[in-house]
Amino acid sequence: MKKKFSNELAYLFGNIFVAIGVALMERADFGVSMVVAPAYLIYRKVSLLLPFFTFGMAEYTLQAVLLTMMCLILRRFKLSYLFSFVTAVFYGVILDIVMLPAAYLPDDGFAPRAILYVLGMVACSIGISMMFHTYISPEVYELLVKELSGHFDMELHRFKQIYDISSTLVGVALSFAFFGLWHFEGVKLGTIFCALINGPMIGAISAWLDRHYEFYDAKGWRAFFEK
Repeated sequence: MKKKFSNELAYLFGNIFVAIGVALMERADFGVSMVVAPAYLIYRKVSLLLPFFTFGMAEYTLQAVLLTMMCLILRRFKLSYLFSFVTAVFYGVILDIVMLPAAYLPDDGFAPRAILYVLGMVACSIGISMMFHTYISPEVYELLVKELSGHFDMELHRFKQIYDISSTLVGVALSFAFFGLWHFEGVKLGTIFCALINGPMIGAISAWLDRHYEFYDAKGWRAFFEK
């Protein structure tokens, strides 16, 4: 018999797990995921000039820009779009909180860093899988892929591939621009490995969740997020 799990808790835990995963991967320094690479490079550069500027701030600042661009392309705005930015801020705050203790984790050697990276990828995959089981607006990254793939009449997975490749290329360009030509900061071999294994891992975890849990609405909020 399946256990019950509320969609609202899936949203909360999803954001927490993704934030923990990103913080662990950043600490491991094998390369962050292709989706967060541009925000990470912006954070690394701007924080040199403005020490108060955090990774979380870079995340929701970039997502605000992406949301604006998406609305201009679609020529429409929905209330649920705005809450995607709220989700981005919520996630960014959690990320900044977990980055503090993550900075004290051991990273002096290949083995500790590899463990941190694997744990980070697993945590991210769990978090994203949970976000797939909630009706609450996801971050702008996921919203943009969903909305623009429909707008351009492209298959979702194909547009996601294009978006991921574009994010990686932007990350590489920002690394070269900010830290010197052929200096790969943030985008490294771990980024490529994550790109290859992340999709299948998310699929396997989502299937496991479906087998063991029944997700239900504990609150009457669904109609609000479908506006």
